[in-house]
Amino acid sequence: MRTVDIIHKKRDGGVLSSEEIAFLIEGYTKGTIPDYQMSAWAMAVFFNGMTARETADLTLAMARSGDQADLSSIPGVKVDKHSTGGVGDTTTLILAPLVAAAGIPVAKMSGRGLGHTGGTIDKLEAIPGFQVERTKEQFLEQVNDIGVAVVGQSGNMTPADKKLYGLRDVTATIESVPLIASSIMSKKIASGADAIVLDVKTGRGAFMKSLEASVELAQAMVAIGTEVGRETVAVITNMDEPLGPSIGNSLEVLEAIETLNGHGPTELTELCIELAGHMVQLGGQSADAEAGKAQVRQLLQSGAALDKLRQLIRAQGGDASVVDAPSKLPQAPYRVAVPAPASGYVASIDAESLGVTAMLLGAGRATKEDTIDLAVGLKLTKRVGDAVQAGEPLAELYMNHQKPEETQQMLNRTISAFAIQPEPVAKPKLIYAVVTSRGVQHFK
Repeated sequence: MRTVDIIHKKRDGGVLSSEEIAFLIEGYTKGTIPDYQMSAWAMAVFFNGMTARETADLTLAMARSGDQADLSSIPGVKVDKHSTGGVGDTTTLILAPLVAAAGIPVAKMSGRGLGHTGGTIDKLEAIPGFQVERTKEQFLEQVNDIGVAVVGQSGNMTPADKKLYGLRDVTATIESVPLIASSIMSKKIASGADAIVLDVKTGRGAFMKSLEASVELAQAMVAIGTEVGRETVAVITNMDEPLGPSIGNSLEVLEAIETLNGHGPTELTELCIELAGHMVQLGGQSADAEAGKAQVRQLLQSGAALDKLRQLIRAQGGDASVVDAPSKLPQAPYRVAVPAPASGYVASIDAESLGVTAMLLGAGRATKEDTIDLAVGLKLTKRVGDAVQAGEPLAELYMNHQKPEETQQMLNRTISAFAIQPEPVAKPKLIYAVVTSRGVQHFK
């Protein structure tokens, strides 16, 4: 088998065999296939696409290129959740204890952030004492003991995906649906999930800017899951504005605590209930997603979900009293109100721009080597559709110092992310559609 023949076949629109795909991924991971040949193959895929079977084969080949989690010692259906990325997205911190409280084992491996704010692992480290590193034995034992664990990803999980992603980033082949879908799903399959719920973001603050592209990506990932025997559901959700009002690590932990306490922001709470409902159904604890949603609402009201968060923190060495005394979280010493430049209604909020502002404040990383300030960030006080008076706060900046020039720059950046118009604006839709192997259900 020769690499050049595989490239030639895909260039001309041919369908690759399972053996050809396995040969390609194994060779590239080992270094016997060079970057320039893999670049040519990726560009051929970019233009000619892949079938559902080819994409599933690619996904499995990448999942098998490194470590794979064996969760078979944990009874029950293990349901994982993945978000395609957004701003103010605190869902994992809420869903892990919420779904575990419903009796679904949550064996979650998460990553650190590069960009807007920290990843789930960075956010958890805002909790005093919380340990994100666990041995495989400790990880499995904890899930069997309390039903939930959230740890850092293995350093050798899906090395083929890491290598291929880096190549795609510099060869203009990032925006290929089969390559995006297989990248995401390979990590979920390597993590040992039996079933998967995907939160596919769409809009200005998302990777996929249009609803059509988001539906296409969701269908591709659901098709992969179906092809490899993992039941998969994708929920397509709005990221034209930040999901929750808080953007920043300790701020998002506080928001998660408030949500599990039944007092969280409306949009964040609604989405977590939607995702959790599907997870509970896939985990076999409810007949359908609606029954699952009713079940998790009750868990929020009863305090069972919040108590599961206490158990999770305590099991991983953290100070569980932070749930009842959130002032123990890292605190930014300065808060600066962001005044509205005019009266009217908030017409739009540039989520991506606000995410970059949070990063510039220190809440995220521009490079892998950057250190995150867990206390800083920003919190919105106005959402799309809200009325606002000139001078009224649109948001509040949480800063670790007050240098006049930098503070003014952050104020200007935040103000420019808000568009205000004189006429009333309708509240945006939060959930656009649910995609399953049976098709696409659009929400009115």
